[in-house]
Amino acid sequence: SSWLLLAPLLTSPAPVVTAPPCSLCPEGAHRFQWIRNLVPEFGISSSHVKVLSSPAEFYELLKASGIKTAKQRVVMASLYLGTGLLEQELVDCLEEALEKSLRAKGSSDLRVSILLDFTRGSRGTRNSRTMLTPLLQRFPHHVRVSLFHTPNLRGLLRLLIPERFNETIGLQHIKVYLFDDNVILSGANLSDLYFTNRQDRYVLLQDSPEIADFFTELVDAIGDVSLQLQHDDTVQMMEGMVHPYQGDKTAYCEIANQKVMGVINSARTRQELLHAKTLHSSQEGSPLFSQQDSRASGDQKPEPDTWIYPLIQMKPFGIQIDEMVTETLLTEAERGARIYLTTGYFNLTQAYMDLILGTRAEYRILLASPEVNGFFGAKGVAGAIPAAYVYIEHQFYSEVCCLHQQERVQLQEYSRPGWTFHAKGLWLYLAGSSLPCLTLIGSPNFGYRSVHRDLEAQVAIVTENQALQQQLHEEQEQLYLRSGTVSSSTFEQPNRYVKLWVKLVTPLIKNFF
Repeated sequence: SSWLLLAPLLTSPAPVVTAPPCSLCPEGAHRFQWIRNLVPEFGISSSHVKVLSSPAEFYELLKASGIKTAKQRVVMASLYLGTGLLEQELVDCLEEALEKSLRAKGSSDLRVSILLDFTRGSRGTRNSRTMLTPLLQRFPHHVRVSLFHTPNLRGLLRLLIPERFNETIGLQHIKVYLFDDNVILSGANLSDLYFTNRQDRYVLLQDSPEIADFFTELVDAIGDVSLQLQHDDTVQMMEGMVHPYQGDKTAYCEIANQKVMGVINSARTRQELLHAKTLHSSQEGSPLFSQQDSRASGDQKPEPDTWIYPLIQMKPFGIQIDEMVTETLLTEAERGARIYLTTGYFNLTQAYMDLILGTRAEYRILLASPEVNGFFGAKGVAGAIPAAYVYIEHQFYSEVCCLHQQERVQLQEYSRPGWTFHAKGLWLYLAGSSLPCLTLIGSPNFGYRSVHRDLEAQVAIVTENQALQQQLHEEQEQLYLRSGTVSSSTFEQPNRYVKLWVKLVTPLIKNFF
């Protein structure tokens, strides 16, 4: 049983799965309801879900439909905030929104909370911190900037490792952007490349207060165990909180686990009670009375046809929910099902590779060609990273060929002149279906870092609605249309030559990038 295989991943604070595998559940989208035994289930109307396709659309949504219209809250979690003109425009929008809120009521209702990674956000003299300190100086009671520092970077290691490479130990990698009750889930950071010519994925969940509340609480929980940026560009921990790299590591990780699991479990309980109440009303009450009552209260909502499941992965804190769900989806995909999986950095964990090679579904894996890899053309050692990815890709392809799986498991490389590729996630097509009923979208890259080192979050979107399924299908098609299928001849091209030292070093360092 796949559940027995996954048993070692179950940590005591995590809820235990008691539902049968999805292959034994009802047909269609409802076969994935077992996920709600791990995380809260949010039922919404598919009309509230919009799939975006371009960096420019993402940027305009952040500004025009996001920050500028927010009345109560702006919550943004990212790896870092860039220092260019487009990023400065975002900061200016935040300042204008806060000023507008102050003028409207004399005391602002708008609260801004930003969560970034400490190491990446502190790199260089002009950085994410210097971009945001003016907001803290002007609006000290309305703006919070939290900088997560991994507990694994400490002591002598922290002193010796160079600034550019210290982020390899662990990061805050979650990307979520919410404005009042509207939530954007993405893999994109707050940087000009991600607003112009770095392809990613983006989904907007509109008018979804319960989902917005969940991610607000999640960002707050991580923020509570993070360093707080001060108006003078110094940092300090909240009073009484264990320090991430100066305090006791075990105590720090236990507190972080309790805070994050507290958010997950309380939201799960709320949603279960709401689901039970809705079910009871539909069984006991008259449908006509219920309709009239909901109209009178102005609170009528359409029946949900789409379900959102937030999947959290924070291995440093002993939280492995995303890993559990992803492995189970790969394990239980039946013969005839198709899984389109994409990652900007092809460096799958051994467990994921084993499942892909050992299960029955068809796989189409989209990855970056060397020219669209984010490290292409980088200076120094980082410039060899695309070659390392080519080497990892070649090894995996060779294994596929050895097992005679070339028809079932295909690799495809994204290529687009002048662009880089950063999209990640998967689309699941059930056997016999031409449209996907499930997608994963968020920050994980399916690699060792995503599973073991970084803080990650994505959502599983499960839908019965054909129009939304069509949106997701078109998103997948648009990405894959810019790709070519990998074959043996791919690795004979001159630009695929991998130097001997890269081949020797890659197995030693592959768990750090």
